[in-house]
This record gives sequence, C-alpha cells and structure tokens, in this order.
Amino acid sequence: MTPVAAPEHDGTPADHEHDEDGYHGPATLVVDEVEYAVVVTLVGHFEPLDGRYHWYGRVAAHEELHAALDGRKRPARVTSPAGAAEGELSDVDPWGRYRLAGTSTPPFAVESAGELETAG
Repeated sequence: MTPVAAPEHDGTPADHEHDEDGYHGPATLVVDEVEYAVVVTLVGHFEPLDGRYHWYGRVAAHEELHAALDGRKRPARVTSPAGAAEGELSDVDPWGRYRLAGTSTPPFAVESAGELETAG
C-alpha cells in the first residue's frame, strides 16, 4: 500500500487535556540500526495510576520507513532536539503515518518536569 497525502489533522486528539505536554517537529528514528529523518507529532502525560509518563503520537508519512517496515510493529529510538527515548512503532494509518509510543522520560521538553522525577 502506498501512503497518500495526510489530511490536516495530525492524528492526535483535537481536544488535548490541559496537562498534556507535546512536540511537533523534526526527529531522528533509529529502527533496526537504520536512521530516518522524520517529522513527529507527540503528546504525553504523567499517569498517576501506574506512576509513569506515557507519550504517543504519529510519525509523518515517510516512504523509506514505510518500505522498510511494511506496516509491521518495531521498536525504535526517537531523538528530537530536546532528548531521546525508546518507543515502539505500530498501527500505520491510511495515510502512511505510524503510531509511535513509549512509557519513559519523553523525547521532548516537558513543562511538568517535576512529575517525571517520580515517573522513573
């Protein structure tokens, strides 16, 4: 399946909770030891029920990444200008955007940084 142009919506909920942090911009993904220069839209929040920070979002359509993964779930390391984290690529949407998610200190700056100290 060849990805088509994505709509204006970036794949994240339209009504973000006020306590969610986020990042939209360039990033580097490393998947199976191959680097990809991508654009990501990520949001996240501290989850008090499990005491961890959950971040998630989408990777903009990328032909080389899609050719390599062909819709398969893969672990990935994402690096933005503010940091790096381990996550997982999964759930490619009809526009060729992979879901990217992780449970850790996120690869972007977080306004609620004090909460991350307990997220471990």
